[in-house]
Amino acid sequence: MKRAAVLVPAPDFVEEWDWAYDVEADALRRGGFEVEARPWTEPGDLSGFDVVLPLVVWGYHLDPPRWHALLDRLEREAAVTLNPIPLLRWNSDKRYLAELSRVGVSTVPMRLVEAIDEAALNAARAEFGDMLVIKPPVSAAADGTHRLAAADPLPEEARGKAMLVQPYLATVASEGEYSIMLFGGTFSHAIVKRPKAGDYRVQPHLGGREEKCVAPEGAVDLAKAALAAAPVEAAYARVDLVRLPDGRLAVMELELIEPSLWLQHAPDQGASFAAAIAQRAQQ
Repeated sequence: MKRAAVLVPAPDFVEEWDWAYDVEADALRRGGFEVEARPWTEPGDLSGFDVVLPLVVWGYHLDPPRWHALLDRLEREAAVTLNPIPLLRWNSDKRYLAELSRVGVSTVPMRLVEAIDEAALNAARAEFGDMLVIKPPVSAAADGTHRLAAADPLPEEARGKAMLVQPYLATVASEGEYSIMLFGGTFSHAIVKRPKAGDYRVQPHLGGREEKCVAPEGAVDLAKAALAAAPVEAAYARVDLVRLPDGRLAVMELELIEPSLWLQHAPDQGASFAAAIAQRAQQ
């Protein structure tokens, strides 16, 4: 039986994470793996594992140097890491969205501001309209994300920092944010996530909810195009999509590090996920 180390949050991480880990670990066990959770901050000796999976490294964005030191270590030790380490590095910074846009992948319009101030907000409003969303390029779980109306000041916590600036899309609340799951490049299932009333963030810990859905027309092709533009092929992927005001779908994010894969909504309950991991672990 192959052994899989699933990297999970540090012991002092405050957000509940078992709900994501349990369903993924169960799918791996059904697929023939012995699974052990290891905190990504202190994973210990990983030499006895056939594959290392950073599936629940929640909180990595709070300590990027430590996260990249772990990736360097796994690379030095030649650990079989899935997704591959070059892909994890690339996906750790949302600047990759600009790369996708440059090669023609439909993405949410964006400005990257290296040191945000009022002038940058005004320039973005002139391009995108009065309502904006700003977020750090290294972030997760909506941490550091703000919705700003025309009269809203720049949050002091963001001032002078690198920020992605995007138009606020009302379709997130009215239609939802779609997540397309692909394993080994093959479509598995889709869900739609919606925020609680009055909010724009779809994360469960912020009151968001999800439900199984049929992938919208063109969604799977767009997700595959986004993955094809990544530097390395992904064993597992979640591609988050939203609808633009003109009706087109656009990539909000590629989740290739520690995504909730919602395997409880997969027709096969995650069998194709486990099979993709097993196949890559043998290569």
